[in-house]
Amino acid sequence: MIATVRRVARRADATDRLETFSDGVFAVAITLLVLDLSVRSPPGQLAHALLAEWPHYATYVVSFLTIGIIWTNHHRQFERIERADHTLRMLNLLLLLFVTLIPFPTSLLASHLQAPSDEEVAAITYSCSLLAMGLAFFATYFWASRAGLFADWVDAGEVRYYRWRNIRGLGVYVAAIAVARS
Repeated sequence: MIATVRRVARRADATDRLETFSDGVFAVAITLLVLDLSVRSPPGQLAHALLAEWPHYATYVVSFLTIGIIWTNHHRQFERIERADHTLRMLNLLLLLFVTLIPFPTSLLASHLQAPSDEEVAAITYSCSLLAMGLAFFATYFWASRAGLFADWVDAGEVRYYRWRNIRGLGVYVAAIAVARS
């Protein structure tokens, strides 16, 4: 009986389900990016129409790589996090909310990249969505370190390193907003 209770307790706070769910959400988000790619052209104008869509291709590649990097970092993070509590699950859900938002500002930016009156707003919207995602990612890492959810083999120096790396990443997103405003 006691062994069964321990097994259930370990299973309740394990990260397997959280990671599996997250992987699925990342897959959906990255797939949604491609749905914005389309070309409409009159007969004989396909090459020109394809070239005119370069903002969509460029933003697709940037956002695909961005989501891929977020997924890779998330995977690395959860290799080190051994347990998940309710707060970590909710923070992870917030992170996934912002990850699945990325296709929207990607499409917005692609559609308005060549419109001088709207490109700044589109770029700021894109950059702010990435900052929000970065803040949510940082919150998951910060909470995991404060709540002692990391595996025993992860030392305090490594946790500090990743915390500061996350903070530097937030600085990049803030800089992107500043560049978008200029």
